[in-house]
Amino acid sequence: MENRVWKESPKVMEGNVVTLLPLEAEHFDELEALATDARIWEFFPIDLSKGANARHTLSIALLEREKGNQFPFVICHKKDNRLIGSTRLMDIQAIHRKLEIGWTWLHPDHWATAVNTECKLLLLSYCFERMEAQRVQLKTDENNLRSRKAIAKIGGQFEGILRHDMLRDNGTKRNSAYFSILDHEWDSVKSRLTALLQSK
Repeated sequence: MENRVWKESPKVMEGNVVTLLPLEAEHFDELEALATDARIWEFFPIDLSKGANARHTLSIALLEREKGNQFPFVICHKKDNRLIGSTRLMDIQAIHRKLEIGWTWLHPDHWATAVNTECKLLLLSYCFERMEAQRVQLKTDENNLRSRKAIAKIGGQFEGILRHDMLRDNGTKRNSAYFSILDHEWDSVKSRLTALLQSK
């Protein structure tokens, strides 16, 4: 195992529809403008459409990258040459060869398109083929049925509900649905993702 792969953020991940670039402070203004659409945050623990929440959360992501805990990215739409959202690798645990794909959000104009599917293909390919992860975790709000169906559709295995997993910024408690993909499942998941992209 090459430990530095688990410590250094990938530089660029390029697909046919999107390019994933490491998050930088220069992206904050554009992302803040995208985040003002409250529809994005219905199932997130923090509403980034309010006040300084977006800039604060993005700043924390950069600090976590310095610690090696997260690799945050911006999602750039290649055809339009503009940012349309963000995603990240997080809870990175090299000693256990596991991590999570999370904090993925897109402007609603790009919901139900090839964008999220290609993002998952790029990130999962990096996790299993470059980092040689044994487990990649995904989670979502228990009530986010659209997200739960999407994760299951690509081959994420439902593991259960973690009760009172998070506190939302409005003080309510969130239950989270947990899914995972294991290394021996990756070939099947990759085939599913590739087929889904070809169908869009």
